[in-house]
Amino acid sequence: MRVSKLSAISLAITLVMSMQAQAKAVTTQDVTANEFSCEGKTTVPIYEIQGAGEMSPFIAAGADESIHEVTTKGVVTARAERLYKGFFIQDPQGDGSPLTSDGIFVHWGDTAPAEIVPGMQICVTGKVQEYAGFTQINIAQQQQFHLGNYVGELPATPLHIADGQSLAEALERVEGMKVLLDTASDMKVTRSFSLDYDSYRNNMVLSHKAPLMKATQVYAPLSAEAIALNRANIANQLVVESDYKAEHGEVPYFPSFNADNGYIRVGDQLTNIEGVIGYSYEQYRFMPTNDISASDFIRHHDRTVAPAIAAQGDLRVASFNVLNFFNSEFGGDKNPLGHNRGAKLESEMLLQRTKIVNAMAAMNADIIGLMEVENNGFGKLSAIQNLVDALNAKLAPEQAYQFVKVTDNDGFIGTDAIAVGILYRPAVVALADAAQIIATPEQHVAEGALTRINEGVTETNPAYHKYQRHSLMQSFSINGNKLTIVVNHFKSKGSGCLEDWLSFNEDSEPVDLQGKCNAFRVSAAKVIGESVTGLDGDVLVIGDLNAYGKEDPLAVLTDYDASLTEHVIKTASHTSLNGAEHDAQGRVIDKGYGLINLNTQAHGPATYSYSYGGELGNLDHALGNTSLAARVVAIEDWHINAVESSLFEYSSKYTGDLVKSDNGYSSSDHDPVIIALAYPEVQDTKDADVIMTAKDDGGSLGYLGLLLLSALGFRPKA
Repeated sequence: MRVSKLSAISLAITLVMSMQAQAKAVTTQDVTANEFSCEGKTTVPIYEIQGAGEMSPFIAAGADESIHEVTTKGVVTARAERLYKGFFIQDPQGDGSPLTSDGIFVHWGDTAPAEIVPGMQICVTGKVQEYAGFTQINIAQQQQFHLGNYVGELPATPLHIADGQSLAEALERVEGMKVLLDTASDMKVTRSFSLDYDSYRNNMVLSHKAPLMKATQVYAPLSAEAIALNRANIANQLVVESDYKAEHGEVPYFPSFNADNGYIRVGDQLTNIEGVIGYSYEQYRFMPTNDISASDFIRHHDRTVAPAIAAQGDLRVASFNVLNFFNSEFGGDKNPLGHNRGAKLESEMLLQRTKIVNAMAAMNADIIGLMEVENNGFGKLSAIQNLVDALNAKLAPEQAYQFVKVTDNDGFIGTDAIAVGILYRPAVVALADAAQIIATPEQHVAEGALTRINEGVTETNPAYHKYQRHSLMQSFSINGNKLTIVVNHFKSKGSGCLEDWLSFNEDSEPVDLQGKCNAFRVSAAKVIGESVTGLDGDVLVIGDLNAYGKEDPLAVLTDYDASLTEHVIKTASHTSLNGAEHDAQGRVIDKGYGLINLNTQAHGPATYSYSYGGELGNLDHALGNTSLAARVVAIEDWHINAVESSLFEYSSKYTGDLVKSDNGYSSSDHDPVIIALAYPEVQDTKDADVIMTAKDDGGSLGYLGLLLLSALGFRPKA
């Protein structure tokens, strides 16, 4: 309900008077009912209960509860009825020490009496507990409390993180307190408002100074630097969590949340929001106590209507994962598996298509490599034809696209429900020869074929039958030059492969932080590396490799040298290729295939196209041979998806009444990566070198990219 400022003031006065009356009533009534009073009791200040360490000094080492009860008093700052069961209280004066918290949570066990509201004085008696790391007073059994007067709500304490202090350390000092996130707090969104799979609630995550970068995006797996950054990332997270579970499509503390101008992006700085600090699921949580508007977000890297690169270079190539664009459910041809991984309603499919088309039109790329388009052939009823028809309807004839067709393999690319594809503008480039499918390895292991020893018990393996999408290679001719594009989509990090079972990581994140099936992706990288080695002309390998910038598959394709590192890279075992045995035992990689990571060449390692678990990184890559790398004018990850809320995607599932937009933002969960290349019409080598040198600025990282580089200690490329 919206009310005027005058009405709000009147309502507040009435509410305060009502609270005061209720306080008087409940004080007399409850003292009579439970015969409890704080009079004559020795009270312990909240800050002494909290202490200066991670645990309360009232709890013995190794215990999680105090032996004796304590009595303390304060002013109620917030009620918690769902996220926590009780209320927060705070000492109105405090001790002035930055090492101790002046607030604490009082655990009631259920919904506390309605009379316990912010601004009420209260005295409680109970045992001190460390509940999963959260210091609290437990009064659930005896419910010993005494209400005093209504004295008004306490002001929030600004959250400031001292130099050399981690966010986790700073939050421990204000655990249980009412705090304010202001400009000086410098808290950035590192995961936009979306589903938290740990608590199964919609929430968002903040970090101090800059969004978090995946450790293996910028450092080699298992390196001291990667381990340190991962540890720092864990300590640099604050979950913004409403008390009541957010309704689908709503941000409880941001009522103007919408897809057009009320959005939340990774990198936005949050200000003017107050809340109390709790702790659960091994994370600090900020429970807001006031509402905010779009003006309370400082947007350091706002949306752009088109990428800066859209008019650069003589030729632009893009890689775009289109998030399971399927049409078989709505009259399209069937894919090999007969599965629909995309939209469940035709209206959703049409919205998805419109968002993708609007994004592609703005990209203005001459060649587009696609991932996650339905693998249902190349006929009139195929998904790729459906997409191209819609895209061309928006463009002038000279900008129109065609798609690369595969004539063999029954019109499919591999056997999965999704495939890669290539769009191109025949007005700009011409096909140089027929397209080729590059088959990727499969892993097949029968149940019980292998054993492992688990705590002295011999266990046998479950069956493994793992696949990854085949790659597509097409050569083009442009101004007398040959350009070969290879589009890829390697195995995802989600489900496990045999190597994960052998290393006891089938149910956990591998310690090297590379996700599951890493060796299987290495197998694919090896095949692609061998396929492009020795090709004539310029070679550009693009796609969703499901591996971050410094992970093994990227190392294999680029500059890995086993003689220079102790990090061993192996392919997966028990693999086959085109039906024949490939690597039975797995193979050690000695040297990479020499491709150049174009994003790293231009911008350094701290680039990103994807966000997962509040960490940014590149899963979508552009790798070139030496001659191709010399033609790069600019490269840009256009941040229209990874930093946006997934609630703005086409699907209406879990989004309630949220109004969707047909804009290109959240058209997928991956950002497109776009490469501008120099292919001048006059192919004089000297002139071409001059043209390329004059244009080669690498593109723009923008404020957020520079912020990430600075936060990680990297200098931007000159």
